[in-house]
Amino acid sequence: MAARGPDRQTMSRPSFASRLVVGTLVTWRVTHLLAEEDGPADVILKIRRRVGESELGELMDCFNCLSIWVAALVSLAVTDRKREAALLWPALSGAACLLESATRDSSLHA
Repeated sequence: MAARGPDRQTMSRPSFASRLVVGTLVTWRVTHLLAEEDGPADVILKIRRRVGESELGELMDCFNCLSIWVAALVSLAVTDRKREAALLWPALSGAACLLESATRDSSLHA
C-alpha cells in the first residue's frame, strides 16, 4: 500500500502562524479604518456623525477600545477552536494596539 500524503483539507488550510499574522493585520486595518479614517465616500465619517456622542460614538473615537470588538470577530475567523478564540481575542487586540502605537505619526497626535 502506498504512503498517503496530507489530505486535501490539511493542505488547503493556511498555517496557524500565517492566520495569526493575517488576523493581526485585519484587526489593525479594520480598527484603524473605523477609528481614524473617513472611509470611502466618507461612509465612516457619516456613521461617526450619526452616532455622535452616544456610546457607539465614543467607542469609534478610541482605537484601543474598538480593537477589542474587532478582534473578537476576527478571532473567530482565525481559529476553529473556541478555547483558542478566547485567547486570541485579547492577543489580536493587543497586537493591533502595538501596531497602531508603532505606526502612529507622533506629530499628528501630540
